[in-house]
Amino acid sequence: MAIAMDRAMGLLRSNPYNVPLICLGLLPLIYTITSSTTQRSYPTLRDKKICLLIAHPDDEAMFFSPTVLALTRPENGNHVKILCLSTGNADGLGETRRRELVKSAMLLGLRREEDIFVMDSPDFPDSMTAKWDADRISTLLRSAFAPHYGNSRDEGGMVVIDALITFDKSGISSHPNHISLYHGARGFISGLLKKRPGRPSPVDLYTLTSVGMLRKYAGFMDIFTTRAVVGLSATRKNKKGSPDKLVHVSALTAGRESYGSARRAMTHAHKSQMVWFRWGWIALSRYMVINDLRLEHVEA
Repeated sequence: MAIAMDRAMGLLRSNPYNVPLICLGLLPLIYTITSSTTQRSYPTLRDKKICLLIAHPDDEAMFFSPTVLALTRPENGNHVKILCLSTGNADGLGETRRRELVKSAMLLGLRREEDIFVMDSPDFPDSMTAKWDADRISTLLRSAFAPHYGNSRDEGGMVVIDALITFDKSGISSHPNHISLYHGARGFISGLLKKRPGRPSPVDLYTLTSVGMLRKYAGFMDIFTTRAVVGLSATRKNKKGSPDKLVHVSALTAGRESYGSARRAMTHAHKSQMVWFRWGWIALSRYMVINDLRLEHVEA
C-alpha cells in the first residue's frame, strides 16, 4: 500500500497531468481498503448448515462465488452444500457440466464432493424460456431438508439446514429458471411456518440482490454503491438473531478468498462454458467480487 502511494506521488511530481492516470491506478487500492472494512463491518453466518440452491452448473461461480468463499472460510465453522436443480443439458453437455460443478465447488471451498447434489429431472429443464413449477421445487426442498418437520412435538433433527441461499425475484439476469427457485424457496419456507404456527421458521432464506445494468457491469467499483445502498440495515436481526443483510466481498489480490479464486472456478472448472461473452462477465461483473443478500421475510 505504501509502495503504491509512493509511486503515485512520484508520477504526480514528474508531471501534474498524470492526475487522471494516478486516480485510475489508485482505484484498486481504494477498493482493497474499502473491501477490508466492509468485511469487518457487516455480519456473516457462523456455525450453520447452509444450502446454496442454484439452477445450473456455473451459477455458483458466476453469481455466488464471493458468498461461497466467505461462508466456507474455516474459521466461520459453516457446512455448505450446493443443490443444483439441472445438469445444464441444453446443449447435450449435462454430464460434463455436472463434473465441472463439482470441481468448481471444491475450488471455492466446499469440504467434500458429496456436498454437491445435481438433479437430472424432466421437471426442471435447462431452458431460457421455461418456468419451473414452484410447488414442485418447494416439495423437493421439503423432502430433502425437512421431511418430518411438524409431524411430532420432538423437533430434534427434523430440519437438516439452518439457511437456504438462492436468487431473488428478478433472478439477477431475469432467467426464468433462476426466478423459479426464488418462488419455490419461498413456498418451502411458507410451508414450514404453516407446520408450526406462531413460531419462526427453522430455516432462514437469503436471496442474492439483483441490480441494474450499470451496477452489474461496474465490477469492483460497485463496492461504494453497495455500501451506500445496504447502509445500516445490515446490522438489523430477526427474532432468531439472524442478520437482515449479508455483504460478502472478495479481494482483488491473490489468496483463497479473492477474485482470482472466482475466476479460476470459471476458467479452470467450467471450461465447456468459456465462450467469448463469459470472459466479459468475468472481467466486468460485480458478482465476481461483490454479493449482498437479503433475509426474506416470509409469511405462512
